[in-house]
Amino acid sequence: MTDDFGATATTLTTADGLSLEAQWTVPDEPRTKVVICHPHPQYGGNMHSLVVSTLFTHLVEAGCAVLRFNFRGVGGSGGEHDFGEGEQLDVRAAVEAMAEAGSEQCPLALAGWSFGADMALTCDAPDLAGWFLVAPPLRVVNADRFKAAADPRPKWLAVPERDQFNPPDEARSRVVDWTNAQIHPVGGADHFLVGRTDRLNSLIDEFLAGL
Repeated sequence: MTDDFGATATTLTTADGLSLEAQWTVPDEPRTKVVICHPHPQYGGNMHSLVVSTLFTHLVEAGCAVLRFNFRGVGGSGGEHDFGEGEQLDVRAAVEAMAEAGSEQCPLALAGWSFGADMALTCDAPDLAGWFLVAPPLRVVNADRFKAAADPRPKWLAVPERDQFNPPDEARSRVVDWTNAQIHPVGGADHFLVGRTDRLNSLIDEFLAGL
């Protein structure tokens, strides 16, 4: 089954045996591959949330291979919300599925918004070329779970200027010891980025071009 963007419904299987609802598009010769993680399930987050849908549509139109999925307990995904623990297996399953899809020659990036950004930071799969993180609260799990922090691969944090949970100055202080991390403020935006998603499209294009 496909939607208006040519995306196909698929199912991911996690290491602990859950089936996750997902949607992807994989062109014959993508310029890059991107997995996108959605915001907090307990606050209505799912793979169709605003920023996820904006990035998904933009990247599909740009000729990328893109995958979005529902974390455990959301929509048609099995299991229950696990407060950032089991969700780490969900991210890994999505990355591994996209790594095996289509051409293996193009880079694979892991993106996420809010809760999804923090979950993305827990994954240091060898197939990844970098992380694009939108409004990461940096508090969903303990900091020692952020495996990406010390990783030499690039990390861009798109942080809303008026973020209610982790504004740019606070974000800078929290990543000061990270390796190869950059803060990119999103002017005029709060954590929910209503009316400011075009800036994210520009930022992710710039990020992917450098991988």
